[in-house]
Amino acid sequence: MSDNANRTLVQIVGAPVACAAGVKDTWREVAGWAAGQLSQRFGKQVQVEYYDLFDPACPPLPPGAQLPLILVNGEVLSSGGKIAIPVIRKRLESLGLVPSQ
Repeated sequence: MSDNANRTLVQIVGAPVACAAGVKDTWREVAGWAAGQLSQRFGKQVQVEYYDLFDPACPPLPPGAQLPLILVNGEVLSSGGKIAIPVIRKRLESLGLVPSQ
């Protein structure tokens, strides 16, 4: 069994944002920060993947989904709003993940 088979998968779907200063990839940056925070807390128990909305590998969006979309093991955790580490952490802990020592 591969190491990835034992990991809880967190997928974050966002999109670049166009503004007066150009195109910003804010959600990708926040997702990267979130991945670092979750990795620091849970180690190799969690794997975080970020997708832009139009990436070919982007997971299918459920009807009515808003960005950013956060999936944990394929189930919607949040749709729209913000990427909230405490919410993701609580879901991971409810699935039995324990903080790394």
